[in-house]
Amino acid sequence: MREVTQADLDCIEIQLGRTPRDVHAIAYRCPCGKPAVVETPPRLADGTPFPTFYYATCPRLTAAISTLETTGLMGQMNERLETDAELAGAYHAAHDDYIAARSALGIDVAEVENVSAGGMPNRVKCLHSLIAHSLSAGPDVNPLGDEALAKLPKWWEGNPCE
Repeated sequence: MREVTQADLDCIEIQLGRTPRDVHAIAYRCPCGKPAVVETPPRLADGTPFPTFYYATCPRLTAAISTLETTGLMGQMNERLETDAELAGAYHAAHDDYIAARSALGIDVAEVENVSAGGMPNRVKCLHSLIAHSLSAGPDVNPLGDEALAKLPKWWEGNPCE
């Protein structure tokens, strides 16, 4: 399911409303089978550094995440990171997982070395990145991504992606 087909690229172009850039793999597919999260290398073909390895493309998913971001959840998560050493450690481990997965591509980019996404490892600033990581890496890797993902509605139900 990780291989990228021309049909995937065509779907992602519709999802994003633009030509997708440098899609390396499909990291997660919606239950409908369409791409929802892609992997992007840390340096784009035009030379631009790009730290966002896991990038959510499904508009229904990203809309649901955007709605969740308006609830104050990120502020609550940041407060918990300051007081819960176990959570902070697990979140730092999620950052390490993110870096390791991107590094496995074998493309070293000094500008994004040790830079993950979403505010990791010290704060929460983007649920889109954390949820994309959780969907791609699977459960029990990114505790705050998993927590946010569990709060989302089933974005794929009721009106299948086209």
